[in-house]
Amino acid sequence: MDTAPASDRPDDQRQQEDSPYVEVQASAEFGELRRTHRSFAFPLTIAFVSWYLLYVLLSNYADGFMDTKVAGNVNVALVFGLAQFLTTFLIAWWYSRHAAAKLDPQSAAIKSTLDGGA
Repeated sequence: MDTAPASDRPDDQRQQEDSPYVEVQASAEFGELRRTHRSFAFPLTIAFVSWYLLYVLLSNYADGFMDTKVAGNVNVALVFGLAQFLTTFLIAWWYSRHAAAKLDPQSAAIKSTLDGGA
């Protein structure tokens, strides 16, 4: 971290520190936006990666279980594999709804502050 007085710093560094983006980044509104995003994205990412790794591990080490017939030639492995695609699309849909309802209004408020509209 640079501890030199602002007058001793290069012009580009002073401009960067005086930037409105730095102020917005330090604001409570931006912190709330980040918390809202992280509280949704991180747990869902962990859950999906766990679900995916379970599928991979079962495919490698539980041949008998994954080969269990569900209906006709459809086995558990095929059902789990198709469920991977389904959960991917469901998560994308759920995130888009979350972003539209929670993240977009918060980011629009921050953007209007930056544009001088607030």
